[in-house]
Amino acid sequence: MPHITITASDGEQNPGLADAGQGSRCWHALWTHSHCEQLVHDQLAHKGVQAFLPKVDVWSRRRGVRHLVSVPMFPGYLFFRQAIDQTSYGDVSRTRGVVRVLGERWDRPAEIPEEEIAAIAKVVTERHPVLPFPYLREGQRVRVSTGPLAGVEGILVRAKPDKGLLVLSVHLLQRSVSMSIDATAVTPA
Repeated sequence: MPHITITASDGEQNPGLADAGQGSRCWHALWTHSHCEQLVHDQLAHKGVQAFLPKVDVWSRRRGVRHLVSVPMFPGYLFFRQAIDQTSYGDVSRTRGVVRVLGERWDRPAEIPEEEIAAIAKVVTERHPVLPFPYLREGQRVRVSTGPLAGVEGILVRAKPDKGLLVLSVHLLQRSVSMSIDATAVTPA
């Protein structure tokens, strides 16, 4: 896996808890066209919308030369904070490069908890190295991807940062066994 270092996008405000008292101003997510995250971020900032585009520095090799390039932490997505009404929703969703605002419809956009954005902002501010990691939920069917158990599938019952509990079942017998595994060695099945 490549080594990744966190950076904030140019001119980006810290999205921490500074505006937490603004009641109806919640964090939302935008799905963008491929490689349009920075374009959308800049347009939203120009419109006065608080946008947050966390970035990571990754090593890239072009024409035999290695250098650091800054890429979005979550390719295809960025976050924004705005009180949503029909006019503001339309203004944001018509921004060039936006595919759509995530959520059911204009009056019910998906909200992202302040704590999740604050955690990402802290990692960005501290420039702490991160690696991409598959999103896993307890109860999800997973496959072991490395090691002697590679290819084994089961249900992830408990996931901690370094250890997980994997359950293997024989449905015909209605019996199961569990084992401790390295949580970094599993991917969604």
